[in-house]
Parts: sequence; structure tokens; C-alpha cells
Amino acid sequence: MTERASQPAAHRHDDDVFCNESDNPTFDSILGARLSRRGLLRGSAGLFAGSVLGPVLAACSDDDDPVAGFKWNAVAKSTADALTVPAGYSARVLYRLGDPIDAATPTSANNGTDTGTSFAARAGDHHDGMHYFGLGASGAYDATNSTRGLLVMNHENITQLLLHPAGATTPRPADQVIKEMNCHGVSVVEVTRTGSTWTYTRGGNYNRRITTNTEMILSGPAGGSNQLKTKFSTNGTRTRGTVNNCANGYTPWGTYLTCEENWAFYFKRAAGDNANRSAAEVTALNRNGITQGAAGNYGWTTVTPGDAADTNFARWDATKVGTSTDGTDDFRNGPNTFGWIVEIDPFNATSVPKKRTAMGRFAHEGCFVAPPVVGQPLVFYSGDDSRGEYCYKFVSTALWSAADATGGMAAGDKYLDAGKNFVCKFNADGTGSWIELTLGTNGITSASTVYPFADAADVLINLRLAADVAGATKMDRPEWSAINPKNGDVYFTMTNNSVRGSVAQPMDAANPRYYTDNRGTTVQRGNNNGHIVRLAPSGGNHAATTFTWDIYLFAAQATADTAANNADYQANVNLSGLDDTNDMSSVDGCWFSQATPGLLWIQTDDGAYTDVTNCMMLAALPGNVGDGGAVTVANKAVPQGAGGATVDVTVTTRMGKKPEPTQLRRFLVGPKGCEITGIAETPDGRTIFVNIQHPGENTTAAQLTAGTPESVWPDGSGARPRSATVAITRDDGGKIAVD
Repeated sequence: MTERASQPAAHRHDDDVFCNESDNPTFDSILGARLSRRGLLRGSAGLFAGSVLGPVLAACSDDDDPVAGFKWNAVAKSTADALTVPAGYSARVLYRLGDPIDAATPTSANNGTDTGTSFAARAGDHHDGMHYFGLGASGAYDATNSTRGLLVMNHENITQLLLHPAGATTPRPADQVIKEMNCHGVSVVEVTRTGSTWTYTRGGNYNRRITTNTEMILSGPAGGSNQLKTKFSTNGTRTRGTVNNCANGYTPWGTYLTCEENWAFYFKRAAGDNANRSAAEVTALNRNGITQGAAGNYGWTTVTPGDAADTNFARWDATKVGTSTDGTDDFRNGPNTFGWIVEIDPFNATSVPKKRTAMGRFAHEGCFVAPPVVGQPLVFYSGDDSRGEYCYKFVSTALWSAADATGGMAAGDKYLDAGKNFVCKFNADGTGSWIELTLGTNGITSASTVYPFADAADVLINLRLAADVAGATKMDRPEWSAINPKNGDVYFTMTNNSVRGSVAQPMDAANPRYYTDNRGTTVQRGNNNGHIVRLAPSGGNHAATTFTWDIYLFAAQATADTAANNADYQANVNLSGLDDTNDMSSVDGCWFSQATPGLLWIQTDDGAYTDVTNCMMLAALPGNVGDGGAVTVANKAVPQGAGGATVDVTVTTRMGKKPEPTQLRRFLVGPKGCEITGIAETPDGRTIFVNIQHPGENTTAAQLTAGTPESVWPDGSGARPRSATVAITRDDGGKIAVD
């Protein structure tokens, strides 16, 4: 997610998060057949057909010359309220906000009147990361099934104004807050293809909503820690719910990983609370953005008359109000039960999700596994999506055995409850290292002047602080990561950073750009459009602690705002030489196809370039780390703190080979106000699923009252906009994007 300057405080996105004040430099095929127990939950009720895009779906002309390697022509930039795909492709809406997942829940009115409790059985809001799991006739996992499967997706956040008849009211009514809570979390829905049309199975036995109310186990080494004890779980082994689920992952044993990103902003903490907390507690709370006086997103704690019996609303108040020494009589430790990787078994609708504490706590943006190798540990990559945060990886203690490919959650216990976390340090010469984040290593001790780590659980709960101590490189909002199955290169998207170039976050080789450009009348500064960094693990071993790296792509608009500045712009901003067929801003999602190895999808969540085009998705055929060379970036008029002084700053970095239009081009442009995020594909590569998040999110209360929201996608004229999943197919039945 990206900041939107026009949004109220409760809706602000990731680029507003700035909690790092440290001085640091800145395989589905392996899954096989599932356990037969997974066939017990099979069958379906009546099919509920998703809406066709109809009049708001546009197709591009074929004026461009065809390009070798791609089976489509570049989609033009657009600010239309439409989802545009190439000619020869069709996109159909499959699963929208409010769509019921069971037979008992009525079809959504999409006018704010659906009850809050009904959303426990409806599609949530802000569809995000997702994965497709093939489903065989027996009900077991089938890694080859491209016509029937389980689609599992995150619901990251809400567009609060559009959820209620006339927006949110205060003090918050209980039903409104219950609706908002239920609109977060995860959906599991069975999907089926008939011909070229996908539908989801309304009433399917696998269908499930996981929300902020779903009970979960705090599994792994931090489970039971004093810092995880609450009034709800006095032994610190359980919690309720998951929230702000952004990117995702999946495991070699066929379970789904959902990642808790900006969970901190849901919590209230009263003014004056610092006086009742230890110095270490205050440091940890501040490092995660839960400062005293924080009101909490959406005011969930303000519900009256409240629910003293089950504390469903009060649990979002992290203020110390009890008298216990361990937090068992209040929710002072409530925030510590969020910020984790959560494992879900989509093939067992009654299973209890587990928060895997061994993998550490921060604002997780995805959790992507490297291709497993028998006899080697499993390696998962994750970004921490905030300005100046870090890239991480988790290396399992257990060595991979192919016999565990049908292990379900028991395999998760084996591989995800024990291991080591590492944080990334980029060197200026194109090398880098993964620094271990374990108690007693790299300055992570009780004697640390940054934060006194009490025990191993404390390190996991406060992994950001451990990374500060270890000297990780501050990055420009690390978002998704992806591993190229052709060569093992690891990609991290850096969405943008409005404070890059400041005294706190000066340029470095891995984050080398500062520039100014315009969005309408607004002057933007920093690394406005973002970039993509890629790493080559030493010896091709993902568990290695060293690597080489370069910058695969610098996102930018094709030309400067003014012609007089264009020469300098091309030399020092549009370093990758993007043109009108592939320029972009705020790179966010990235994902490698498994059906077409080497095909990379790039998605944007843009607030910097939306005066020119809505958010988009592009396809790329990248090379290898080191296929380019050194480049020097001449950054002009970089501020030097207070007083208005500026200085030119030159930075040398490593950049990949400039992508040609034959290797990078725009595939899709979304409707107004949306983010393009989340992608999954069928094993045959003939369908991709894409999420259109928060169309019309800039709608004002006056526009809602007048019936003229910013967007009417996907339902058309007179309808409120809503997030939705679309299924994209090629009209000739071929594989997506390639010959």
C-alpha cells in the first residue's frame, strides 16, 4: 500500500509509517498429492456466478507491432474508470466485497446496509495477496488441476466510507465496528472453470472467512512469553484474529501464509501511558509506531456501551490499565500478538491458524519460499514495508524432506517453529551479507544500548530492534519479494520513499536516487517512483550468508515534467530507459510465474503518477544479477536539514541491463483509485487471478451522498465501487502473456 495525501489519518498508507530512527546505513509441482484426510471436506452447493465486467471493461487496439516472446501488445496508460487488458484477453469479475460464501447469507446490497455479523460469511474488503491451490476430484490437493481449486486471499484493509450507508458514525456503533473487523482477514473459496468462465462455489465445504475474531495459536519459541500474555490468553499461547493482511506466501506442503503488515495503527494507547511502562517497553512500542496518545485506526475501542464480557473492542487498547506484573488483566501486550506470519490450512475448514513466532515480528510484506532442495533448510524471504526498514529471510533448522510435501500443519510445526532470522546489508561494491538476528550475536544482548534484549523470545518479538543493532541497510519500503525459478535470483520491490535524501536516510548504493517531480500542482521529493533490487545468493544457495546484487529496475515516468529538464531526467532518474509502453510508479507486487519460468509480473500501488495513469500490472522477462554494470547517479539539490541548504550528491550503484520493450511491457491498467495487487495462476498458465483493491478509495462523503463516487467499478453506473478478484484468460485458450 502507498500513501494517499488526500486520505484521513485513519486511512493513511504505508509511506506514512516511519518508526526507524536507528543510525544504520541506509514449486507447486513439489506439493504432490495431498493427504487423504483432505478429501473429507469436499463437495459443493450451488454455484454463484461472478459478474462480467461488461461496459467498464476495455480492450486495447492492435496498432502496435507484435513483440517476440509476448502474445499481446502493450496496454496504454489510462485514467478511465475501467479495467483494461490487451486485445485477445478477457477479464471477468469472480469474487467481490460482500459476496456471500454460504447459501444462507443473502446477496450483498452493496449500499452499506449489510449487517456487520453477516460479513463473517461474506468476502472482505481490500483484496490483496492470494494463491491458487488445485483441488482434485477426491478433494485432495492436486498440483496439476487447472479447472477446480481453492483460491485463498488476503483482505488487507477497508474503505470505511463505503462500508456504511452514510459513512462511519461516532461514537462507533457496535455493528459498524463488527463489520469493519470482519472485512479484514482472509477468504478461502472454492473456484471452478467451465469453458473459459470461472465461478466461485457458494456454499462450498472448504469456504471459510478468517477475520480479526478467529482464534489463533501463538506457535513457536515466543509462544508463552510474558510479552504475549493478555486478559484473553493468560498463558500467552493464544490470540484473536489477524489484521492488515497484505502480501502472502505458500509452503511446499500446501498451506497458505498470510502476513500481518501495518497492524500497529489499529491500537490505541492513552496519553501518559509511558509513565506506567518500563523504558524497554516504551522503546519497543515507539519502534513499532504505537506512541502514547495514538487513537487507533477507525476508533474500534470507542464502541458504547462496550462489551466487558468478551473484550472484543477493548482489546485494541494497548494502554496499561491493570495492576498485574505480566499483563494478564488488560491488553497492554495486545500489539505483541500481531505482526507475525500466520499459517492456514485451506483444506481443513475447522483447523486453527498458527502464528509462527520463530519467523519474527515486524510489518511483514509477504513470505516467499525459495525452491526447496532435499537435504537443505527451507528459506523464506520477507520485506518490512515502511520507510527505512529492512529485508529479511528465515532459514529453517529442519532440512527439507520431500516426504513432508503432504504434511499439512504438522510440516509447519517442523519447519516454521525453529530456525534463524537474518537481515540484509548491502555493500557499495555490489556485494552484501545476511546478518544473523539471534540472542548473543551481532550485539543483540541484554547490554545493548539500543534495547536490552531479555531473552530469545524478546528478540523475535522485537526483531526490528535486533536489526537496528545488527546494522542492516535502511531501504525504500521493502514490499514483495520473489524468486526467479530459472536462476534463483531474489527480487525485492522498493515502493518509494518520500524521506530518501534526508539527514536520517541519505542516499546509498542500494537506494541511490533523490529527485523532485510534480503530481499536478504538488511537488514530490525523494525516491518518488521506487525501484526493484535483486540478489544472487552465493553459490546458488539461499541459505548462504553472502550475495551479490544490483538494481534490476528504476521505476519512473517516461519523460520529465518539463522538456528543459528531460536530459538530466533521463540520465539520473529514468535510469532504466522506460518509455510509454512500460513506464510505471510505486512498484509493489512482484511474482514469478511457475507455469512460465522466467516470466515476472510487476504490480503498482501508486500515489505519485496517478494524474497520468491509474495503477497497473506489467510483464517482464528479466535477466540475471550482473547483466548490466556500474552507473553513477547525480542527485541534484538534495536538502541538508533545516535552513534550506542543498547540495548535489553523486552515488555509484550497480544496475541491471536496461529492459527493452520486448522484455517489459504494460499488461493491465485498473479503474480509478485502485491498487493492482495480488496474483495467482492455474498450473497450466492459462488463467491468472488478479486483485483490484479499493477502486474509488478517494470518494468523498459529498460524492457518496450525491451518488457520484470516484469509481463505479465493477458493477457499473449507480453502484458503489468495491474491491474484487478478476480471472483473466486468453480468448484463444493459450497461456497468458507468451506464445
